[in-house]
Amino acid sequence: MEGAPPLFDPTGEAPGTGDALASRVVAEVHKRVVGQEYMIERLLIGLLTGGHVLFEGVPGLAKTLTVKTLAETIDASFSRIQFTPDLLPADVIGTVIYNMGSGEFTPHRGPIFANIVLADEINRAPAKVQAALLEAMQEHQVTVGGETYRLPEPFLVLATQNPIEQEGTYPLPEAQVDRFMLKVIVGYPGREEEKQILRRMSSGSPIAVSRVATPEEILRARAAIAALYLDDKVADYILDIVSATRDPGAFGLAPLRPLIEFGASPRATIALAVCARAHAYLRGRSYVSPEDVKAMALDVLRHRVITTYEAEAEEVTSDQVVRRILDTVRTP
Repeated sequence: MEGAPPLFDPTGEAPGTGDALASRVVAEVHKRVVGQEYMIERLLIGLLTGGHVLFEGVPGLAKTLTVKTLAETIDASFSRIQFTPDLLPADVIGTVIYNMGSGEFTPHRGPIFANIVLADEINRAPAKVQAALLEAMQEHQVTVGGETYRLPEPFLVLATQNPIEQEGTYPLPEAQVDRFMLKVIVGYPGREEEKQILRRMSSGSPIAVSRVATPEEILRARAAIAALYLDDKVADYILDIVSATRDPGAFGLAPLRPLIEFGASPRATIALAVCARAHAYLRGRSYVSPEDVKAMALDVLRHRVITTYEAEAEEVTSDQVVRRILDTVRTP
């Protein structure tokens, strides 16, 4: 997104990270990825909070490249799952295999057993495969052959999907979409950024990146983010925004009532508070401001506010509904 504010304070330091963890990771990602500050920041917020992220955008916007590059900057395991119509749940979480030598069944772990999992084009697999991710994303564990196995920490699912080419795709179930803390719409780069992309990528030479972070550093950063101060007035502001998606009339937004079929759940309230803390953290502050809440509200709520057929007929999107709520709910 053009004109996005800087990710960090002028000193390049983030609170609680003496080695400027976030700055180092972003610097490495930018060796390959030109621009896309908005997408990279949301990706970093997901990493630093443990929240899964769904990226939506047309092909060729560096969604997959950015996720792969981020994984390479961290000394952690990474796996990519290419979702296709013939994919099976066992291809994701694993299965049990009969060992003829020992006469026993032994577990075979699937690609879900990694710190960072890229679910590429997640909407191209049927619902039963998407559902295989539910337990992993929510409980950080999977059940294979009646046995439950913990996933490594940190664990993060980063998924991509295209808004076009809907033939042969399977819409994500609402329960699956709700497991994603953020849904980020990835836009086109600016003209100058695209010119840099042309010059950087036209040579065809691979661009190396270094591992500049460890899982332990990420977990320490998560603890620092959780400790950021959230004032009661800001907490009430978060509650008002989410409540307005369920009962818009109580906030002077009665015209929105016929446009909203289902509002956001308490999971959205928690996600908005967590993301606001991370947004403040990346800007070098030890407290959360209403601006942090506003900055994250659209990405947290757009996939959790379900619009009606009437809204579809009037070409009103969930983004427009959330923006109307942000413009109306009183800021403390």
